[in-house]
Amino acid sequence: MAKVTGFLEFERNDRDYEPVETRIRHYREFVLPLPEDELRKQAARCMDCGVPYCHGTSRMTGQPTGCPVNNQIPDWNDLIYRGQWEEAARNLHSTNNFPDFTGRICPAPCEASCTLNIIEEPVTIKTIEHAIAERAWENGWTKPEIAAHKTGKKIAIVGSGPAGMACAQQLARAGHDVHVYERWAKAGGLLRYGIPDFKMEKVVVDRRVEQMQAEGVTFHYNAYVGVTLPVETLVKDHDAVVLAGGAETPRDLPIPGRDLKGIHFAMDFLPQQNRRVSGEAQGDVAPILATGKKVVVIGGGDTGSDCIGTSIRQGAVSVVNFEIMPQPPEHENKELTWPLWPMKLRTSSSHEEGAAREFAVLTQKFEGKNGQVKTLHCTHVDAKFKPVPGSEFEIEADLVLLAMGFVHPVHEGLLKSLDVALDNRGNVSADTTGYLTSVPKVFAAGDMRRGQSLVVWAIREGRQCAHAVDRFLMGSTTLPR
Repeated sequence: MAKVTGFLEFERNDRDYEPVETRIRHYREFVLPLPEDELRKQAARCMDCGVPYCHGTSRMTGQPTGCPVNNQIPDWNDLIYRGQWEEAARNLHSTNNFPDFTGRICPAPCEASCTLNIIEEPVTIKTIEHAIAERAWENGWTKPEIAAHKTGKKIAIVGSGPAGMACAQQLARAGHDVHVYERWAKAGGLLRYGIPDFKMEKVVVDRRVEQMQAEGVTFHYNAYVGVTLPVETLVKDHDAVVLAGGAETPRDLPIPGRDLKGIHFAMDFLPQQNRRVSGEAQGDVAPILATGKKVVVIGGGDTGSDCIGTSIRQGAVSVVNFEIMPQPPEHENKELTWPLWPMKLRTSSSHEEGAAREFAVLTQKFEGKNGQVKTLHCTHVDAKFKPVPGSEFEIEADLVLLAMGFVHPVHEGLLKSLDVALDNRGNVSADTTGYLTSVPKVFAAGDMRRGQSLVVWAIREGRQCAHAVDRFLMGSTTLPR
């Protein structure tokens, strides 16, 4: 813990943002960091909880109540309070390969489970984590960790998102020859092509890739396993194969008018802007732009929020966000939810930039002119998602972005070629002990195994899968779970 009376002496104070009128004019990160003296005060607020739910595990479910990678949060809060930044960075990296990712884009379940969240004043854990990670880079403390001995084992990892990257880094540090196969031109998965630059600039991914290459990881780009590269070749040429390709099949909205132009999945829209920012070639894909258009985003989660912020920066005339769920309460009932993740109203920085939000809305039909979408026919719904009579309405739109989540990994190509067993949701079937699939020496981790989830869960599964692979190949392992 940090200072015994810190939570009584210091009020919660978190990072701020650039003003809306400034940040919507660029695609850079706009979070304003806290000065060091304030960070140390915030770290001092960490309590002597007895049971630190921020990185604990539920006895009932066996699942984390806070941080899925089990960050030792009270420990590095104490170190920051005492000014021991380098030791804090060492501690943080001992459980989390990429705290610079999670310090930016994790929704911070650790803060929801903080004891001080009972009075809605949790420790600013995410802000402190981000500060530690950046201080480590600035001071050269984040270095390649090169294995002293090589095992002679060769491992293929399909997918370079956070699960694949975490798994690859752990296995390389154990001395294995690790090869990462990525279908796109650069590494990162959704970190690269889904998360907008204003939430995480891609230099953050690039420096981790450079670190991993120095550790011996080989990246193979434009390698679409199961399509342009036979998966049978990977299985034959490697001692183990890890499937970490993510959950990329989007949830569709099959209603009348769906085939009109101007209706797109979020993950057709967002990667284009990320490629524009980085200068990456788009190929012959038709541009999807919100400039000068009335935009409707269907889906109220993080992906929908990213579509909102991107549309506003592109110069949309208006942005409206529809969510089929009823509006959640602004404050949860702590006695019922804490220390678990609560269902409550969350307003992102993108929502604050000018989007109108509507809850309990069902889109029933798209209508267009000359093949282009022009109108959405909608209705409000009750708690059972049944239309409320008399609540029908129409809204104009030139661009509709479907951001309703992802249902499972892509089955065509890789998974069908492998004939790997799937669970009842269409994800690759593998448990969280061995991470082995139904195919010998083939493992699965991350969203491809568990379904659409958070970056911190992807890192957790990548690390645990690496532990399982190392034990499978060597008979034992020193890699942490």
